[in-house]
Amino acid sequence: MAPVAISSRRVADLLRATTPAARPGLPAYQGIAEGLRRLVADGRILDGTRLPSERDLTAALGVSRTTVAGAYAVLRDRGYLASRRGSGSVVTVPGEPSSGGPLYPSDGLGEVVDLSLAAPSAPPGMVEVFEEAVAGLAHHVGGSGYHPFGLAQVRERVAARYATRGLPTDPDQIILTTGALAGLSLALRGLIGPGDRVLMESPTYPNAIAAVRDSGARTVGLPLDPSGLDPHALELALRQSAARLAYLIPDFQNPTGILVDEDTRGLVGRALRRQAAVAIVDETPAELLIDIEDVAMPRPLATFDDRVITLGSASKTFWGGLRVGWVRAPLPDVPRLQQARLSLDLGVPVLEQLVLATLLDRQGAVLEHRRAQLRRSRDALVGALHDRLPDWRFSVPPGGLSLWCELPAPRSTALCDAALPLGIRLAPGSAFGVGGGLESCVRIPFALEAEVLVGAVDGLARAWRTAVEGPVRPAARASLVA
Repeated sequence: MAPVAISSRRVADLLRATTPAARPGLPAYQGIAEGLRRLVADGRILDGTRLPSERDLTAALGVSRTTVAGAYAVLRDRGYLASRRGSGSVVTVPGEPSSGGPLYPSDGLGEVVDLSLAAPSAPPGMVEVFEEAVAGLAHHVGGSGYHPFGLAQVRERVAARYATRGLPTDPDQIILTTGALAGLSLALRGLIGPGDRVLMESPTYPNAIAAVRDSGARTVGLPLDPSGLDPHALELALRQSAARLAYLIPDFQNPTGILVDEDTRGLVGRALRRQAAVAIVDETPAELLIDIEDVAMPRPLATFDDRVITLGSASKTFWGGLRVGWVRAPLPDVPRLQQARLSLDLGVPVLEQLVLATLLDRQGAVLEHRRAQLRRSRDALVGALHDRLPDWRFSVPPGGLSLWCELPAPRSTALCDAALPLGIRLAPGSAFGVGGGLESCVRIPFALEAEVLVGAVDGLARAWRTAVEGPVRPAARASLVA
């Protein structure tokens, strides 16, 4: 297949928008080469893209042809550009290709569009942030490198993030972890024992279900209303099950996208207190707003119940490859959570903590880009589903990363089976159920680019026809769902 071309005007616009001012004494060709390298590293120009000819880019940038030729030569020397007969100058990414991400080989099926992962790619500038963090590492290499609860400067930034959302937080309430899932495991280890019951919304995040069960606790499902979390049903389930903990996702719930309003949060907080239950609140999707403004977001659930344990993560807001999360706990609970932490691991890598600190300092620009991309992708997916699969029913969430679709027939697993040979990987609805079931539902993330999703819906329409006509297979859990 011929390489996809990018126009000289588009390259020029990207360079002007993303390249910092040239350093004094830096030759122009090196500045252009460095700008193009960053665009490739950030995924703004993809591997295999054909760059404009030297002549066309010379005109678009208003520089000499010698300058552009020098920039291309630097990129070739560094392994970012290859000259192919009949194709011109084609972008290459040095090193081995990743086996993860939206497209990867699977079981000899060729490239697969992975809709089992609600995980966006890194925002522009991520490579530059890592490079800045490496420079800042010099201040830390003289020490042991062990920071079991996190660097103070990072915990301060995370605490400030809560304060801006209406929840005053002491940095001593923050423990950094290797992601929100690690934070959940830490909270479970510190707060309950084998045989204890944990109430969980159903549907919910599959890896959280696995974490609770692996801890030795017993899961109790709370079916979600189409309108969201019902405080009265929550209280009744807590009373009947005697569950000590409740795992909740009130902000753009995974997988439904439901946002719990502030009044309901107050009722939930009171129900938890009356039943002497503690909520572990997963706020991983909390900043992925699409249709609402920050000022309109409900306050965190911990505002309404000061015993709440809150989980956060950089994975959805910034990038899944940045394995940093955190636990915000009431001060009286911190010592036992710290003790539990020491039995799990000895801390998050210092470099990744420094990266997170930088991202939190500039999160306004990052979130603006992330939300705009999600809005484009969500709207494209909604339009394609309405056009190609009009019998599928779903509510359009005001944020988050996915649509929770109700199918006309309970054939979710059959749909996943039929979609995979067509190059589309899905997680069956049963993977999200605390007690199984949910074969009439499927989650469709909109983390990928709009054009990829529109193409995937064409394949889903074909797969659905096959699923409806084929035999029924018992529901199966997906091996990896994020």
